[in-house]
Parts: sequence; structure tokens; C-alpha cells
Amino acid sequence: MKSLSITGLILLAVSALLFYLTTDFTVGGITISHMMGVMAGVGIGLIIGGLVGYVSKGSAIKAEEKKREFKQLQKEKEELEKQAAEIARREAELQKNQNPQI
Repeated sequence: MKSLSITGLILLAVSALLFYLTTDFTVGGITISHMMGVMAGVGIGLIIGGLVGYVSKGSAIKAEEKKREFKQLQKEKEELEKQAAEIARREAELQKNQNPQI
């Protein structure tokens, strides 16, 4: 996101320089071609922004899904550990009952 902002600032500076070189910042020097250039720049910016937003959202959704899966796996691991401990306890009780010490 930072690199996109830096690129945007550089392009803005270049466009301001080109505008200054062609019109000397006078309102009378603005022609229809300048307006078409502005509209084209806005359109390109919206397209690039939309694509970056789409990719960013997709990445965020995938990261959230991985977190959810990881939490689910942790819960399953805890349940399996509890079951293993219960089975080990039962086996210990069975062996204790089968081999009573006199």
C-alpha cells in the first residue's frame, strides 16, 4: 500500500509539472485536451485502485480463513489429547484391577 501511495505521489508531481509546462497555471490556457487527460488519469487511477483493493481483500480473506482453520485444528488437537489422556487413565485402571497387589 505504501508503494502504491508513493507511485501516486510521483505521478501527481509529474502531472503537475506537465500541466505547468503546458498552461503556466492560467485558466485561459486549459483546453479540452487537458480535461480529457484529467478524466483519463482519474479513470486509470480508479481501475488500478479497484484491482489493488480486490487483491488486498482476497489476501485478507485467505489469511482470516487460515486463522480460522488453525484455531479449529488447535481445538481438535486439545480434544484428541483429552481423549488420549482418558484412554491412558482407563488402561492404567484396568491394569491395576487385573494385577491386584497382595
